[in-house]
Amino acid sequence: MNTSPDFDFFSQLILLDKSVSNPLYIQVSQQIINAIQRNYFAKGTILPGTRLLSKLLKVHRNTAVAIYNELASQGWVEIVPNKGTFVLEIAQKNTKIKASSQKINEANTYANFTGFPFQKSFHLSPTEHFSNAQYVINEGKPDLRLHPVNEFNRWFSAAMKRKTLPKKWNKKTGASFSVFQTQLCNYLNATRGFRILPENILNTRSTEMSLYIVSQLLIKKNELVLVGNLSNYASNMIFQEAGAIIKTIPVDAEGLDIAFIKKNFENQPIRCVYICANRDYPTTVKLSAERRLQLLELAKEFGFAIIEDDYDYDFQFEGNAILPLASADANGMVIYLGKLGQSLFPSFQTGFVVAPENLISEAKNYLQLLDKQGDLIQEQMLSELIHEGEIHRLMKKNSVVYKKRQEVFCKHLETYFKNIISWEKPLGGLAIWLQFPSKIPLLQLAEEAEKQDLFLPKTILYQDKITCAIRFGFGHLNEEEIEIVVKKLKDAYEMVLKK
Repeated sequence: MNTSPDFDFFSQLILLDKSVSNPLYIQVSQQIINAIQRNYFAKGTILPGTRLLSKLLKVHRNTAVAIYNELASQGWVEIVPNKGTFVLEIAQKNTKIKASSQKINEANTYANFTGFPFQKSFHLSPTEHFSNAQYVINEGKPDLRLHPVNEFNRWFSAAMKRKTLPKKWNKKTGASFSVFQTQLCNYLNATRGFRILPENILNTRSTEMSLYIVSQLLIKKNELVLVGNLSNYASNMIFQEAGAIIKTIPVDAEGLDIAFIKKNFENQPIRCVYICANRDYPTTVKLSAERRLQLLELAKEFGFAIIEDDYDYDFQFEGNAILPLASADANGMVIYLGKLGQSLFPSFQTGFVVAPENLISEAKNYLQLLDKQGDLIQEQMLSELIHEGEIHRLMKKNSVVYKKRQEVFCKHLETYFKNIISWEKPLGGLAIWLQFPSKIPLLQLAEEAEKQDLFLPKTILYQDKITCAIRFGFGHLNEEEIEIVVKKLKDAYEMVLKK
């Protein structure tokens, strides 16, 4: 015989929160599911009718009907006309459903530690830092507020409506290269001076994923990787995780010191040298044309790979961006990493690798393990933005904004930090390298800045025996915010001097 539930459950334990976005019928159905999962209701239990349920919960009867329809659609209950709503067998429904405001779920716990050992990696320790400060400085990221929301809604909607999209998801055979890869190939040939084919390109979720795949293919344990003496912390972690031994090379006003490499590593097998295509990270120094040619010749002579990271190609304010080293590489020595769509929200950007076909072929096999699904909607949309010239238009439009912000930033630095710090205004990029001639403890500066509601993460602070500098990103701040931030930094600086 079917049993009836304790009606106190509905009137006392189910909580409704009208302040959240979830509809009331979803909130209630989720809480009933949790009760069924915890065997609060046995199989065959008849639930109160919709009139009684609406009275117990103090909701409209239509809401009560919607609750039971939702439960039935998920297979938790069976609605029998003229008889009632009955709880079904729940043996196979073990997945916990999270619901808001649910007292019945407070007893659930989960282990904090594994019952088995596993290998930890200190190379992958988190570098993210968090703060409640209103103003946050980063290493040079774009302003997400410049994302073209209205146009993007139109582009995304058009991509979703393409009738060919399901066929692309389901296809098992077909052309070797997608429309997106062909469009990306054409775009890079037009903008970077390449002469590549689609088989020379691999598109990934991000530059970090690109570098991870390349490092797994390229680097074996204890092989030598050379980077600038102040280098990208994220790329260094990836190299270390691949087992590389990292050694640093001096960086001066002309960029990476190529003569130092030839003099000090002639008898040591070098696996690869990591460089930045336009502006050194973090110093923003440009690698001179002479040294670029020297590096290509040295790579051919010593037989090492060059990993060229073009992380900020999209943000060139004066003149043209430097053509990648890869565009002059006739011997297959350069692996080029880039990013497309930096004027869009990050989840709709894509990373890519340009390299000889044999390496790309192996990298594609690796990508299948990490990201077999890919993102066809993103690719469809980016293909159309390239074809219609929107990517180039957005890049130029935003560059005007960022150039003005750079000018405003330098103006306020001149006002508040003249004769205190030194800097060189680069021809592009969203960060400036600020150097303190007289050393101050940068961690103390960050602490004082946070008291001023300004957060300086450790990843932008560079301090050792000869360096005391900050890679200060300004791109994500508007002109009004830039002045506020520089003033707060000056106040923090003065507080450090008083200690």
